Amino acid sequence: VQLQASGGGLVQAGGSLRLSCAASGRTFSSRTMGWFRQAPGKEREFVARIRWNGGSTYYADSVKGRFTISRDNAKNTVYLQMNSLKPEDTAIYYCAVYNDLNLKYDCWGQGTLVTVSS
Repeated sequence: VQLQASGGGLVQAGGSLRLSCAASGRTFSSRTMGWFRQAPGKEREFVARIRWNGGSTYYADSVKGRFTISRDNAKNTVYLQMNSLKPEDTAIYYCAVYNDLNLKYDCWGQGTLVTVSS
């Protein structure tokens, strides 16, 4: 699977953005997908994940209630709707594919930059 993230940009605090992650490969629809982010000078952190059929989602406490992860398996795309953005959400956002065999996210997109101004 290859991943291409897009949708980042500059937004004011309180605004919204929707990130997209387009995947190539025939196994996308059977894989758990995740979003992660890395702020300047910080380690990469988990943001959200969604199971293969969209029936189960999980969020980091820092984004719960503001971000929504979804997917469209027909389009091989996973989304991250981000509302009520805060300056601390500024980061490069990455999508990733979870590997059920080695129990980790082992395929990553190139990242898209989100900047939230105060």
